[in-house]
Amino acid sequence: MNTSSGDQKNSHKIVVCMGSSCYLRGNLRNTEIIREYIDEKGLAAFVEFSGALCSGQCKEGPVITIDGETYTQVDSSGLLPLLRYRLSAPDA
Repeated sequence: MNTSSGDQKNSHKIVVCMGSSCYLRGNLRNTEIIREYIDEKGLAAFVEFSGALCSGQCKEGPVITIDGETYTQVDSSGLLPLLRYRLSAPDA
């Protein structure tokens, strides 16, 4: 098996909690922002994006996990800087 660090760096996984609390606290809008960002930056081939059932962190929502690292209280104003940082878009 041959794995290069470049391949790992260029593939990402984003999971958005879609439990009712996170959904109502902003993950509906966050989902739209993430989709738009992926499309605008041409990252669809490099980002696996999905929703998940309740993550069990309802009091800390909205909850988003990027590459295994969980972020809590992610509001729409802080999401784009987080995406730019984690997805390393060079022109972001």
